[in-house]
Amino acid sequence: MIDSPRFDLVAAKYGRGLAVVFLVVGLSALTLTGWAVATPETTTVTQEVGEERIETDVTTTATVVQDGLWANGTTLESSPVYLYTDTPELTVTAETAVTDSGTPLEEAAVEHDLFLRYEAERDGEVFWSDHKGLDDEPTVSAGGQANTSATIDVRAVRERILELEDTLTGVGDISVSVGVETAYDTRSNGGAESDTVPLELTGSAYWLDGTHEIESTHPETASVEIAESPNVAVVGAGSFLAALSLLGAVLVVSRSSTNVAAARKRIHRQRHDEWISTGSIPMWIGEHNLELETLEDVVDVAIDTNERVVHDTQRDLFAVVNGDVVYYYSDRGGWGETAWPTVEINHDSETADPTTFDRQQAHTRSDSAPASLPEDDTAQEKEHKKESQTEREAEDETGEATGTGEEPDSTTFTQADLPDPDDDDAWDQI
Repeated sequence: MIDSPRFDLVAAKYGRGLAVVFLVVGLSALTLTGWAVATPETTTVTQEVGEERIETDVTTTATVVQDGLWANGTTLESSPVYLYTDTPELTVTAETAVTDSGTPLEEAAVEHDLFLRYEAERDGEVFWSDHKGLDDEPTVSAGGQANTSATIDVRAVRERILELEDTLTGVGDISVSVGVETAYDTRSNGGAESDTVPLELTGSAYWLDGTHEIESTHPETASVEIAESPNVAVVGAGSFLAALSLLGAVLVVSRSSTNVAAARKRIHRQRHDEWISTGSIPMWIGEHNLELETLEDVVDVAIDTNERVVHDTQRDLFAVVNGDVVYYYSDRGGWGETAWPTVEINHDSETADPTTFDRQQAHTRSDSAPASLPEDDTAQEKEHKKESQTEREAEDETGEATGTGEEPDSTTFTQADLPDPDDDDAWDQI
């Protein structure tokens, strides 16, 4: 907890207003922190939400036309090699599947173009080519699938290669390849993809040297808002400010009942602490008692006279003794008013005599009065004391004679009845 007289003074003077301010700041900080956590910043990004895929697979088949290695009528599918004599014709089939995120896209339109490409090249560069379309069958589409087939007379292709080789003898190399082009339209995307695979021909056999790779993909994107993590700095600062403000409100409320005068006194005491010592100041010290207005005045005297300020905590008195002069300051009043603690003699308000006064009032003196009462009473005071004593004894005897034995609820004293101020035993009996 904060132990500061300045804080106590501020809390005592402005406690309610400060508490309200701290509460408003704390609740506002909590609200802003909660809002920052509940409504984080968002960023719009483009994410892939799907994909359209167009994939074409090319297969080959040939039917055996005579008995030999295979029985007549046997169909060979995607064989690594075919013979001219047994399978003179080769059927090429292109099958395309169109899907949207794995789901067949039935409304897609697909067309195939199957062809042969002849090329003549020298030193790795093509200097002549010829594109010959195959008489393919109409494309059949169903359930996102499209199929097209065409038949190649391999003997005719071989004869064409031989003719080109005779024509270009010593000029370049002749090659032929089987090509497939796939054109598509999915309403969202459209295009065409193609690929060719060499058709190898020997004296007695032929085959496709590789596989067709025809594939096209189209990602489907959408704008998506992504919530970012709350700002750690903002949340941390808001939480800290809220906690600090609420703690400040609690502290201010707890100190708002502090006495303003007491707080100021503590501030002055703390400010001049290096000049003040705690001790006891007797009544009889010094011949002249000078009351100053503030504690600062007493400290100034101590500085000027190079003396210490003595704080008598029992009398709540600050004093500087310089020779026979005592410079002092006290919240309780003059020199005599600080000499005695307040003692209430008569406790019954209904029977109290208006002339009654307490011990402190009996010893209250003005600052110009001497430091102590005369040691010897006057003859008149002594006579009055004897008469009062005789009256009290007579009253005691009367009480015993009547048998009541009751004592009065309160005792009324006059100034003449009080003992000497320096007679501690007499005061203890009272």
